[in-house]
Amino acid sequence: MTAQEYYEKGNEFRQKQMWHEALNHYMAAIELDPDSPAVQAKEMVENILNYYCKEMYNP
Repeated sequence: MTAQEYYEKGNEFRQKQMWHEALNHYMAAIELDPDSPAVQAKEMVENILNYYCKEMYNP
């Protein structure tokens, strides 16, 4: 898959609120293209998780 395809698939998972899958796809897109729009999308999902799911990062 291309960086764009990973980004688009990440968006699909984000819309379904499947955060972990979205992050995985965004990170794959970033590995292939560090300038991908997935960088901002990943930050957005991380901000959502930091706000709503603090226990995910602080067990």
